Amino acid sequence: MSTEPSRPERADAGGLDRADALHDLGRFEQAAALAGTHLAEHPDDAGALILLARCRRSLGDLAGALRSIDDALRVAPDDIYAWLVRVDVLSKLGRFAEAEAAARRCIEIGPLFWGSHHCLAVVLEQSGQRSRRTEAYVAARRATELEPEAAAAHFMVGLLAHRLGDRATARLAYETTLRLDPENSEAHNNLATLHMRRSWFSRAAWTRAAEGFVDSAALDLADRHARFNLEAMAWGVAAGARWPALVGFMLSLGCRPPEGTDGATRAAVTAVGATLIVALWAGWVLWQRGKISPRLRRPMLLTARSCPPVVAMAVAVAVMALGSVAVLALPVLGAGFVGWLAVPVFWGLILTYWISRAALNRRAPSRRGQ
Repeated sequence: MSTEPSRPERADAGGLDRADALHDLGRFEQAAALAGTHLAEHPDDAGALILLARCRRSLGDLAGALRSIDDALRVAPDDIYAWLVRVDVLSKLGRFAEAEAAARRCIEIGPLFWGSHHCLAVVLEQSGQRSRRTEAYVAARRATELEPEAAAAHFMVGLLAHRLGDRATARLAYETTLRLDPENSEAHNNLATLHMRRSWFSRAAWTRAAEGFVDSAALDLADRHARFNLEAMAWGVAAGARWPALVGFMLSLGCRPPEGTDGATRAAVTAVGATLIVALWAGWVLWQRGKISPRLRRPMLLTARSCPPVVAMAVAVAVMALGSVAVLALPVLGAGFVGWLAVPVFWGLILTYWISRAALNRRAPSRRGQ
């Protein structure tokens, strides 16, 4: 287990404890007000200054948070919690060089505290410098050695291994994260992306990926990443249906008897074509049912209905499928009409595929740990 540094004693701990509780409840303005009242009487209370900085950070006042944390460090220059908050604020301000220096100061003060190494790994990863990922990975590993039960540390190992292309390590780290913190939406999402890479070869992997995205979206309703991944999977199902639609349409054209064929022959050929098309679609539906478990069907349907690219792709497939039915079921249609029908239906499906795919890509949120 890690050795966690002790915090300095605080004056009027009861009042600050109430402020801490208000902060944890998301009532940041009230917590800041209580901390400010306390500081009016105890201006050199480092704990109160740290709490005020946390409140300001939560309210989006990063400049104010940095001022408060610097005041805390003037009072207690070796308070590791103050340095940890400073690391986070500087990272949010995009001042990664200063944040890295602050993280290294955390390690100097608390070399056996897992959070010191974890914050360095976070800063190096957030800086976006690929050359620093290996160093960040080593820091994240050290954090898990010091505190094996820290879910955040295991998640950072998974994220960095994922970035470095070590998918086996990433998968194990995400699974450990979820064992320790089953409601970690990012771990659900990132583990699902690993399953998604194998989904072309395994229906079970596709199902696990979809379930992971559903769990992630349910745990964090504001998370656009999991929702977009679900939209991409729903679009993939709709786009995959273009193949039975295309083959079915070709079969309907090929099973259309030439003009002048007697009624019995025409009926037999039409029956064969209809049987082949029904079998084709039945096989596709059974394949999809094997992938989309009952608990996934409603979330996938709701996601598909609210995503225009998915709806557009599904409509184009449905139009081609109806075209197949029309060609087979209406033998009175002339060859010229059938040819007129085939061209726009075919090209409509092809164009819809590419246009809806581009529209879907435009819906993608900025990249996270995927």
